Amino acid sequence: MVATSRQAARERVAIFVDVQNVYYTTRQAFSRHFDYNTFWAHFAADREVVVANAYAVERGDPRQQQFQAILRGIGFTVKLKPFIQRRDGSAKGDWDVGIALDAMEAAPLVDRVVLVSGDGDFDLLVERMRERHGVVVEVVGVERLTADSLIRAASRFVPIEGELLL
Repeated sequence: MVATSRQAARERVAIFVDVQNVYYTTRQAFSRHFDYNTFWAHFAADREVVVANAYAVERGDPRQQQFQAILRGIGFTVKLKPFIQRRDGSAKGDWDVGIALDAMEAAPLVDRVVLVSGDGDFDLLVERMRERHGVVVEVVGVERLTADSLIRAASRFVPIEGELLL
């Protein structure tokens, strides 16, 4: 099959969603949930999605597993880490390094990276992808709970509000 010029010209995008960050920030700021379907319709439409990962922790909860199935149905690859409860009562399920590694691997293959997180730890990642690979990096997050350094590092910041909320 021969690709038409319209198909060949489609922008290539990589999408990375920090599920825990999005869940807690939208809940804290709005007492609402992120609308993954609307997000996908907006950020994947008319683009070639090269990679779309949603990073979460696995707790074995049936409702969580149903949510993960919904994410897969939308088009995401769901990456899971086990939920670790420490002896002191704190918990761990951090995906920062995994997201950073996957994003750096994808950056040379795409025109645009969409990072859904407000975590300031990603500011250096965003700067490096822009500088070394020349990609446009859009950061999507709850504005008042997104690190200023991450907003500054992004090519474009898109606040989670309005139609991006259920």
